Amino acid sequence: MQYVVTFFKKIAASRQVKRKLLFTFLILLLFRLLANIPLPGVDIVQLQSLFAGNEFLGLMNIFSGGTLSNFSIVSVGINAFITASIIMQLAALLIPKLKELQKDGESGRETVNQYTRLLSVPLAVFQSISVLLLLRSQNLLIADNPIAIATMVVTLVAGAALVMWLGELITQYGLGNGISMVLLGGILSQIPSAIAQLTVLSTGASIMPLIITIGLGFLVMMLVVFMNEAIRKVAIQYARRVRGSRTYGGQLTHLPIKVNVTGVLPIIFAVTIMLVPSFLQQILITQSSPQLQAIGRWISIYLSQTSPWYLSLYFLIVFVFTYFSALVFFNADDLSKELKKSGAFVPGIRPGSPTKKFLEYVVTRTTFAGALFLGVIAILPLLAQQLTGIQSLAIGGTSVLIVVSVILDTAKQIESQFLEHNYDKYI
Repeated sequence: MQYVVTFFKKIAASRQVKRKLLFTFLILLLFRLLANIPLPGVDIVQLQSLFAGNEFLGLMNIFSGGTLSNFSIVSVGINAFITASIIMQLAALLIPKLKELQKDGESGRETVNQYTRLLSVPLAVFQSISVLLLLRSQNLLIADNPIAIATMVVTLVAGAALVMWLGELITQYGLGNGISMVLLGGILSQIPSAIAQLTVLSTGASIMPLIITIGLGFLVMMLVVFMNEAIRKVAIQYARRVRGSRTYGGQLTHLPIKVNVTGVLPIIFAVTIMLVPSFLQQILITQSSPQLQAIGRWISIYLSQTSPWYLSLYFLIVFVFTYFSALVFFNADDLSKELKKSGAFVPGIRPGSPTKKFLEYVVTRTTFAGALFLGVIAILPLLAQQLTGIQSLAIGGTSVLIVVSVILDTAKQIESQFLEHNYDKYI
């Protein structure tokens, strides 16, 4: 508690940090205003009821910043940019030139970011069309004029570009990562409705679901904080160098390897894949062909959100992709080379290829705990819905994971701002 009070006192004493916080708040306020400007041509009341009864659509609503359920002009949100970022990170494994750009300092990263922005545009077009097709399959799309539909697609793509620009403004002039802050704003905007829902449930007949929900909420929050900060310390020692009568180096330190290296990225990837069965089901059932309708009914039975097969497949995708993305983000080869160049080594392990194999071994073992954690967090909202009977549970494990991660990262960035502008006090 004393740390929190001291932290806020430091914020109040720093003019630059207060200015950045104010700028971030104003950008998020503008985003929330845009999120409440509806796009004509859609039955909003029926759309909100559809999102309330579907946990995965609710999760997509979170990733859009809470704009999809209102079908605002920024409904696509940052989904396209997140998908483009994932594609670019995976493409760096196959394209050596792209990998070199990522290592080429600030100019190289800016070039990669520009490629990501350009890739976001066709992805935004695809996602806009997909959303409109889904709404049409549910008879929620009022407009049927091709010109009106084309105008809606253009508006949604422009809104996605605008949200991406607002996020980059926060990254450049505000505090924290802009895209993460937009996600945070979307989640926090749904807290009032979640509190209202819990208030309705706080009756004598429904006290047990309320207790279970609150208990799970605190448990998930503690677990997320613990796993988000958990690290595996790998001992690192620097070689000693003797020059004249002086000895340099020889320090013993450690290399921190996070248990949850990838953050919420595997869940975003899994949600994108697991939306496909639901989307196909809605399309196939409305077709005139009996064979297509039968396939749609089969999907609705075996891949419904309450099905054990569905939960198992969702957990497996998150688990496997966590391993894959951890090896992508944690480049053991580059790290072993950097350690060798700086004269550092792992005690008992030879530099070069043996160090690389050892680091990969450590990452593989620590990632098991991270993958298991993310898999449980992913399916937790579905399990909580079955236990509590609340089909429109807004704040799930993924939401808590995003909120905690963003708040902790932003707090660390604010601390670095303190160190930067008051460096003399910390020497």
